[in-house]
Amino acid sequence: MIRVNREGEVWVFAEQEGGVLNEVALELCGKARELADELGVPAAAVLPGNNVSGLARRLIAQGVDRVYVTNHPRLAHFQTNSYAKVLVELIKKHEPQIVLFGATHLGRDLAPRVASQVRAGMTADCTDLQIRDVTDPKTKQVHEKLLLQIRPAFGGNIVATIVNYDWWPQMATVREGVMPLRDPDSSRTGEVLDEPVEITAADMPLKLVERHVEPRTVNLKGARVIVAGGGGMGNRENFRQIHDLAGAIGGAVGASRAAVDGGFIGKEHQIGQTGTTVRPALYIACGISGQVQHRAGMEESAKVIAINNDPEAPIFSVASYGILGDAAQVIPMLIKTLRERPVQTNS
Repeated sequence: MIRVNREGEVWVFAEQEGGVLNEVALELCGKARELADELGVPAAAVLPGNNVSGLARRLIAQGVDRVYVTNHPRLAHFQTNSYAKVLVELIKKHEPQIVLFGATHLGRDLAPRVASQVRAGMTADCTDLQIRDVTDPKTKQVHEKLLLQIRPAFGGNIVATIVNYDWWPQMATVREGVMPLRDPDSSRTGEVLDEPVEITAADMPLKLVERHVEPRTVNLKGARVIVAGGGGMGNRENFRQIHDLAGAIGGAVGASRAAVDGGFIGKEHQIGQTGTTVRPALYIACGISGQVQHRAGMEESAKVIAINNDPEAPIFSVASYGILGDAAQVIPMLIKTLRERPVQTNS
């Protein structure tokens, strides 16, 4: 266990693959900047890889004050043991008070290993992070400026707030998209520090024979228009209307957890606390009741159109426009109107 260091930095694991930074790492740089300012300490990023020093400038532009870079040929491709060794050695050397990872397949693999080796607590899949004073209910001791790690629990039915009083650094993985990606500031200056770590053959228990990368087929985070369907669509056949409406307006297809659990569509389309967080220009919610778990993933959309036959449905509380009716009947009318509208030409 690392000692409690109130002057320790706020760190972000700068996840990259093939020399390309994962967007969640850039999102976390902005959040680290915010947390570090509240604590009055620097924000930093840890960047392991091979020939990745050129990525440091982007991390600084996103809000960190310094970047710890570990270059090594054996870090060219991610392996849990070698990357964990880098993080553990640097954590022991610099004693940060907070370490954040993206809740990606890579981050979810790496973060628990690092937490175990430094004997720290860790909260997985956070949707929010805050700094607050916390009173221990047993001892009544006030712990100043702790990290509140907020995440859905019990299948998304409640929101839990987790704190670590003394098992430091305070560590968390954060879901993609829940922290806004800030505009980079190219005028920011910061330090780029080389941190050599010896990576031996013993640190590489796996041999990479072939590498196959399957491109992501669903990009809800990047969509400007999303048409999402819920359990109110009734069945998989009716859910096809969501695809038809999305095609008519050039949008992506999303879904609530009820639709995914019902087998209407795959989980990669799920939006909400236990799915993807989105901020499109237009979000059309069809047959979605709008419980808090779903609203947490879409309520920052610029415009929301809700279609539901229940006038008391919570989705109407965040809707810019509401249509009261059966989505399975309303959607075909919308599609018909869209397809019959006159084509505009520039003269």
